[in-house]
Amino acid sequence: DVQLQASGGGLVEPGGSLTLSCTASGFIFARDAMWWLRQVPGKDLEWIAVIDVRGGTAYDSSVKGRFTISRDNAKYALSLQMRSLKSEDTAMYYCSRDQSGTVRGQGTQVTVSS
Repeated sequence: DVQLQASGGGLVEPGGSLTLSCTASGFIFARDAMWWLRQVPGKDLEWIAVIDVRGGTAYDSSVKGRFTISRDNAKYALSLQMRSLKSEDTAMYYCSRDQSGTVRGQGTQVTVSS
């Protein structure tokens, strides 16, 4: 049974930093690319970062240079370091095995506000 659990969200001021974590189980983590997605109420789910099985990364232009995705295969863990946060980063964040978020588990809310 595939399970993904994101955590680490919260309220942060503009310009601040936050690190999200994701724990995975039920599949061989090291064999899958992993994604971070986010969704604002009323809008589509959007991908923001991906890391492949070799550690190669890619980012949406909206977060490139501010966010860093990483993984620890031994711990079945995925992370997203976020800095220079903006109000438009406010969203529910999910980790996922695919870009569409077919299996993404419970998300974690990030709110950027003063």
